[in-house]
Amino acid sequence: MSDSSSEPTQNHPLHGTDRDLIDRLLACDSPGNAERTELARLLIRYDGFPGADDLQQDMQRLLTLWSLSRDELNDQVRALWTQGYRPGAAASEAVGSGFDTSEASDN
Repeated sequence: MSDSSSEPTQNHPLHGTDRDLIDRLLACDSPGNAERTELARLLIRYDGFPGADDLQQDMQRLLTLWSLSRDELNDQVRALWTQGYRPGAAASEAVGSGFDTSEASDN
Protein backbone atom coordinates (compact mmCIF):
# COMPACT_ATOMS: atom_id res chain seq x y z
CA MET A 1 0.00 0.00 0.00
CA SER A 2 1.31 3.45 -0.88
CA ASP A 3 1.40 6.38 1.49
CA SER A 4 -1.36 8.79 0.36
CA SER A 5 0.59 11.78 1.69
CA SER A 6 3.22 11.19 -1.01
CA GLU A 7 0.64 11.57 -3.81
CA PRO A 8 0.59 15.02 -5.40
CA THR A 9 -2.47 17.15 -4.68
CA GLN A 10 -4.14 19.39 -7.20
CA ASN A 11 -6.01 22.66 -7.01
CA HIS A 12 -9.50 22.40 -8.44
CA PRO A 13 -10.40 25.30 -10.76
CA LEU A 14 -13.82 25.67 -9.08
CA HIS A 15 -12.51 25.53 -5.51
CA GLY A 16 -13.40 29.16 -4.70
CA THR A 17 -16.94 28.92 -6.04
CA ASP A 18 -17.50 25.55 -4.41
CA ARG A 19 -16.06 26.81 -1.10
CA ASP A 20 -18.72 29.55 -1.03
CA LEU A 21 -21.45 27.04 -1.84
CA ILE A 22 -20.32 24.56 0.82
CA ASP A 23 -20.17 27.38 3.37
CA ARG A 24 -23.80 28.21 2.55
CA LEU A 25 -24.74 24.54 2.88
CA LEU A 26 -23.00 24.35 6.26
CA ALA A 27 -25.19 27.23 7.45
CA CYS A 28 -28.34 25.31 6.44
CA ASP A 29 -30.04 23.60 9.38
CA SER A 30 -32.75 21.87 7.39
CA PRO A 31 -31.73 21.03 3.82
CA GLY A 32 -34.32 21.23 1.10
CA ASN A 33 -34.30 19.76 -2.38
CA ALA A 34 -31.86 22.35 -3.74
CA GLU A 35 -29.37 21.84 -0.92
CA ARG A 36 -29.43 18.06 -1.21
CA THR A 37 -28.98 18.15 -4.98
CA GLU A 38 -26.08 20.61 -4.64
CA LEU A 39 -24.29 18.40 -2.13
CA ALA A 40 -24.82 15.30 -4.28
CA ARG A 41 -23.45 17.14 -7.32
CA LEU A 42 -20.38 18.33 -5.42
CA LEU A 43 -19.72 14.86 -4.01
CA ILE A 44 -19.66 13.54 -7.57
CA ARG A 45 -17.41 16.38 -8.76
CA TYR A 46 -14.78 15.74 -6.09
CA ASP A 47 -15.04 11.95 -5.95
CA GLY A 48 -11.50 10.67 -6.40
CA PHE A 49 -10.09 14.17 -6.88
CA PRO A 50 -6.54 14.36 -5.46
CA GLY A 51 -6.89 17.61 -3.54
CA ALA A 52 -9.47 20.03 -2.13
CA ASP A 53 -9.26 18.16 1.16
CA ASP A 54 -11.01 21.00 2.99
CA LEU A 55 -14.02 20.74 0.68
CA GLN A 56 -14.14 16.97 0.84
CA GLN A 57 -14.00 17.00 4.65
CA ASP A 58 -16.77 19.58 4.84
CA MET A 59 -18.95 17.55 2.47
CA GLN A 60 -18.55 14.54 4.76
CA ARG A 61 -19.37 16.83 7.68
CA LEU A 62 -22.57 17.91 5.90
CA LEU A 63 -23.65 14.30 5.50
CA THR A 64 -23.14 13.83 9.25
CA LEU A 65 -24.94 17.06 10.15
CA TRP A 66 -27.88 16.14 7.93
CA SER A 67 -27.89 12.52 9.28
CA LEU A 68 -27.45 11.03 5.82
CA SER A 69 -25.16 8.48 4.29
CA ARG A 70 -23.96 9.13 0.77
CA ASP A 71 -26.19 6.29 -0.47
CA GLU A 72 -29.22 7.80 1.27
CA LEU A 73 -28.46 11.22 -0.24
CA ASN A 74 -28.10 9.69 -3.71
CA ASP A 75 -31.38 7.78 -3.29
CA GLN A 76 -33.21 10.97 -2.24
CA VAL A 77 -31.79 13.02 -5.09
CA ARG A 78 -32.45 10.26 -7.62
CA ALA A 79 -36.09 10.18 -6.47
CA LEU A 80 -36.32 13.97 -6.85
CA TRP A 81 -35.03 13.79 -10.43
CA THR A 82 -37.42 10.93 -11.22
CA GLN A 83 -40.32 13.07 -9.95
CA GLY A 84 -39.30 15.85 -12.34
CA TYR A 85 -37.39 18.13 -9.97
CA ARG A 86 -34.92 20.42 -11.71
CA PRO A 87 -32.72 23.01 -9.99
CA GLY A 88 -34.13 26.49 -10.44
CA ALA A 89 -37.56 25.17 -11.42
CA ALA A 90 -39.11 27.27 -8.66
CA ALA A 91 -37.92 30.41 -10.41
CA SER A 92 -40.26 32.40 -12.56
CA GLU A 93 -41.31 30.69 -15.75
CA ALA A 94 -41.02 33.98 -17.64
CA VAL A 95 -38.66 33.94 -20.57
CA GLY A 96 -37.04 36.90 -22.20
CA SER A 97 -36.22 40.39 -21.09
CA GLY A 98 -39.72 41.42 -20.10
CA PHE A 99 -39.75 44.10 -22.77
CA ASP A 100 -43.28 44.53 -24.06
CA THR A 101 -43.16 43.91 -27.77
CA SER A 102 -46.89 44.08 -28.39
CA GLU A 103 -47.86 46.60 -31.02
CA ALA A 104 -50.31 49.21 -29.90
CA SER A 105 -51.67 51.75 -32.31
CA ASP A 106 -51.43 55.34 -31.20
CA ASN A 107 -54.19 56.40 -33.64
